[in-house]
Amino acid sequence: MSSSVTHGPHGHDTSSSPNSLAPRRRTVVKAAAVTAALAPLALPAQARAAADGPAFLHGVASGDPLPDGVLLWTRVTPDPDAVPGSGRGADTEVRWEVAADRDFTRLVAEGTTTARAASDHTVKADVRGLAPATVHWFRFRAGDAVSPVGRTRTTPAYDASASGVRFGVVSCSNWEAGWFSAYRHLAARADLDAVLHLGDYLYEYASGSYPAQPVRRHEPRHEILTLADYRTRHGAHKTDADLQALHAAHPVIAIWDDHEFANDAWSGGAENHSPDTEGDWAARQAAAKQAYFEWMPVRPSIAGTTYRRLRFGRLADLHLLDLRSFRSQQTTVGNGAVDSADRTITGRAQLDWLKSGLASSDAAWRLVGTSVMISPVAFGALPAHLLGPLAELLGLPQGGLAVNVDQWDGYTHDRTELLTHLRDRAIRNTVFLTGDIHMAWANDVPVKAATYPLTPSAATEFVVTSVTSDNLDDILGVAPDTVSLIAETAVKAANRHVKWVDMDAHGYGVLDVTAERAQMDYYVLSDRTDPRATASWARSYRTLNGTQKVERVGAPVR
Repeated sequence: MSSSVTHGPHGHDTSSSPNSLAPRRRTVVKAAAVTAALAPLALPAQARAAADGPAFLHGVASGDPLPDGVLLWTRVTPDPDAVPGSGRGADTEVRWEVAADRDFTRLVAEGTTTARAASDHTVKADVRGLAPATVHWFRFRAGDAVSPVGRTRTTPAYDASASGVRFGVVSCSNWEAGWFSAYRHLAARADLDAVLHLGDYLYEYASGSYPAQPVRRHEPRHEILTLADYRTRHGAHKTDADLQALHAAHPVIAIWDDHEFANDAWSGGAENHSPDTEGDWAARQAAAKQAYFEWMPVRPSIAGTTYRRLRFGRLADLHLLDLRSFRSQQTTVGNGAVDSADRTITGRAQLDWLKSGLASSDAAWRLVGTSVMISPVAFGALPAHLLGPLAELLGLPQGGLAVNVDQWDGYTHDRTELLTHLRDRAIRNTVFLTGDIHMAWANDVPVKAATYPLTPSAATEFVVTSVTSDNLDDILGVAPDTVSLIAETAVKAANRHVKWVDMDAHGYGVLDVTAERAQMDYYVLSDRTDPRATASWARSYRTLNGTQKVERVGAPVR
């Protein structure tokens, strides 16, 4: 497949269903999930196991890089019957190798582990003893089978004065809505230190929940509920060629959002979970987490969560949040519960951990990976024909009250505590990196937005759009940059801290951080339904050191 990136608009070259049975909110908006692998015939021909030995059908991956190490991942298929989620297949010894060159003439680390049915024949090697800020190559062996070669990179030494760090940034990949061309374009770049995946890596829905005319079908066709179901969907997802290319090219730093479990998940349940017909939520949540940690290149933190911290020398600390495992149930809008101190989106321990880490950091930049938007959003007097679709995208009631109860807007006490902490402790250069809502945003983050004049900005936020999941023009069935222009203008008028919003495009971001500034370049895809979609630069915004404000930039970083 081609991997061209075209000239951007300024010439800069850069290498609903209304019926009662319809799924609610992101069930409609972000409906669908991943690929197929219930049986050997469900896999593409190139991904079928040989009858006489093991095979590597799901690619290789690395993640959570450190100055002296990185986590390596693969899945071995011992025989054709040992498909993901089957529980079949013999224990298989797997050898891993890390080299300083692509030809593996200079091995720097190696070892063995065992792929077992108990972990769905996935394996991880948490390799240490590597050189900092260095590209390494890795592969796996099982019997006569040799995996594809992966490329990874360690982070700068803890106290190093790194000159820059650059991330690809993605979220929300709905298998049935299109192709993962964003991953292909990021895989083709040689200038990235890592890729951040901010959640909704896969979706739990039954096939055909949305869109009504899927671009491709995922498996299993039913909604995933059990450990076998979640394993099957993860395994099927990993057969996508563009996703395999991304994982082989760059270390991926991932957090989950709701759809890795079920829509609008919270600690005790989810909007898309019915205990009477779908069983105990705790069992479903445990199954989803087990499959996630088996299939993703992620180190589990305390209590089986994804909140953790990575460091890129003295340039940047990256604080990664888990906003599903500990949160209170979403409330309804208008009853004042959104402001209650008894409700939380982070949980007390995680919020204290984040505040402490931000206050004690000696890095120039404090990056925070948050799966849902922290900036407040009000809507004022939007036209009725736009309010409905935006309500679906942002979780608003059809009546238009200005709060999204699934985001930080529904947990204002936690948000106020965190932003007040930044302001009162004079903590500078905090940048929130966000996915979830299938739009691109560039925001200042005031402690209080509903005041005049606005309170000073305590942080900034860059939100990336979806890889494929529906946004405004998809829901309305209209051409991009038509009715969305009206909605975008109204949103910015009602929210003076919102400097830019794009409600139509699909794509990805590239975040470039130096001592002087943090800049997000936004790239858009030509057509999510085209497996050869091109990418073009759309806009760039940056925050300068010490300002806590975003400003537009006329060109992407080189």
